[in-house]
Amino acid sequence: MAGRIPDRDITAIREQTRIEEIIGDYVALKQAGPDRLKGLCPFHDEKTPSFHVRPLHGHFHCFGCGEGGDVYSFLQKQEHIGFVEAVEQLADRIGYQIHYEGGGPSVQRDRGTRARLAAANAAAHKFYVQQLQTPDAKTAREYLTERNFDAAAAAAFGCGYAPGGWDVMTKHLLSEGFEFAELEAAGLSKQGRKGPIDRFHRRLLWPIRNLGGEIIGFGARKLFDDDNLGKYMNTPETMLYKKSQVLFGLDIAKKNIARGHQVVIVEGYTDVMAMHLAGVTTAVASCGTAFGEDHLALVRRLMMDDSYFRGEVIYTFDGDDAGKAAALKAFEGEQSIAGQTYVAIAPDGMDPCELRQERGDPAVRDLIARRVPMFEFAIKTIIAEYDLDTAEGRVHALREAVPVVSRIKDVALRDEYARQLAGWIGWEEVGQVLARVREEGARYARATGRSRGRGRPMRRDRPEATKDPDIGHPRSDDPRLWVQREALKGALQYPAIAGTVFDSLPEECFTDHAYARLRQAMADLGGTSSGMGGAQWVDAVNHEVDDLVLSSLVTELAVEPIPVTEDNIPRYINSVLARLQEVWVGSQIADIKSRLRRMAPSDDPDGYNAVFGDLVALEAYRRSLLEQAVDPSATAG
Repeated sequence: MAGRIPDRDITAIREQTRIEEIIGDYVALKQAGPDRLKGLCPFHDEKTPSFHVRPLHGHFHCFGCGEGGDVYSFLQKQEHIGFVEAVEQLADRIGYQIHYEGGGPSVQRDRGTRARLAAANAAAHKFYVQQLQTPDAKTAREYLTERNFDAAAAAAFGCGYAPGGWDVMTKHLLSEGFEFAELEAAGLSKQGRKGPIDRFHRRLLWPIRNLGGEIIGFGARKLFDDDNLGKYMNTPETMLYKKSQVLFGLDIAKKNIARGHQVVIVEGYTDVMAMHLAGVTTAVASCGTAFGEDHLALVRRLMMDDSYFRGEVIYTFDGDDAGKAAALKAFEGEQSIAGQTYVAIAPDGMDPCELRQERGDPAVRDLIARRVPMFEFAIKTIIAEYDLDTAEGRVHALREAVPVVSRIKDVALRDEYARQLAGWIGWEEVGQVLARVREEGARYARATGRSRGRGRPMRRDRPEATKDPDIGHPRSDDPRLWVQREALKGALQYPAIAGTVFDSLPEECFTDHAYARLRQAMADLGGTSSGMGGAQWVDAVNHEVDDLVLSSLVTELAVEPIPVTEDNIPRYINSVLARLQEVWVGSQIADIKSRLRRMAPSDDPDGYNAVFGDLVALEAYRRSLLEQAVDPSATAG
């Protein structure tokens, strides 16, 4: 059995590891003050950074979901591994030799399962790279050369070759001390009819790495006509390799993605290579599956896309049909970043690799420079099917395009594209097009329940509202509830400004029963980011509540003046929300201080220090909120 890792080694590894570098492999961190970095939390979906790292204290904490701890805790949560594996992984990273206590000479071989699988992948990669230089790999080398990839490019991307024998790689790794069970669990080998065999045969290989640079799997490309197992093969799902959570090239592109707030999505391994060699160093590709929500969350954290207008996701396609199909998908789902999504279509049906072969590196860079918004591409693709020089053609184009434009959930963006549509078609009455888009949008919302935010149609014929005896009408001049009231007013009257900051407020921020119920009603509708605004938003909230007091309160807050000039409203709402957060954080600080008073540092020093670290982080966070918060006395009267 494996030996125990001494406490002194655990402490030494923690002290020698820079927590900000480990977390920085997964999250784009920005300076937020002395000894404080922040970014988008990797443990829950958020648009406003609430994830804080304290390098000098070696701790992290998310004020959105509450996750926190040291560098070991982070790796355990992020990689879904045990404590021992986290310690061993960090020891490998910094080159620290662990002095196991007991367990005998097999301790190193019997390290954590995850570490063994990673080691097996690394050993397999070394073997595949060596095989690429053998005579049997001539076809693989020619494949790369024909696509303008020289030996340096192949080495940079770790290309290798799986030989033709049934079990050549398996026997090699078994001779190095790995067990078949480990090779099978890593997706490198499988059980054949006559014993263990290699998973990949006679194929060009690319290593697939996680954000930390570890090899977790492989992608394999067919080279020979008699290979009937598909053009591409990938490592099957394993403890390390989850295809919906990994992107080829992300380990080398992550810094440029974070720096440039841009990611380019291509369809193949050679496309990634071509993009990077041409100077587009933000290119990545999904591995064996379509680019999905998990992939999007991964790159958003790297871009620190904490504002609606920050960050670009650019899809490249090798033909108009594929581009049109993908663009139309932008109108489905939540459209969370659809307004920042672009399409780049290579000419003559070429993919980026072929484009580089035919026209060189400048053509690849120009492809990305000529990207167009995905909405624009989809709408123009639809109207291009009609003859706009005729009245009949313009009418048909308008009839087809209006329903598509109406499905844009961002109200301001939808109206702007309605105006653009009128110009693209050549329709003189812009207001007529705008009205039709709005009417169709309202009809679509009712039919699909989109305005409800939960997939349920909005109630237009709700039953007679009742009066809950537990709900009282809060006084508008109650100083204790002033900040809660102002926050709700901002969310009702200016939902786009209140935005995700309001949506992410803990429910404990609203201590008054009526205000808490009203806030919950907004959340049930999908929050301020549901796409509704103005009268539609107020009406939706009013229909969501089933109480006469709450219904009256909605109307009251919707018309009650906000005590600043129009120009200062955005700053005022943000400062009110900061004040409300500060009040809640203050209560958390009080709870932690009470908890510390009940703890004895000598009984559990690590636990005490962890709680004390949380206290320090919360106090720093509270100070930053106070700097933004509005003073109620400044707006009195």
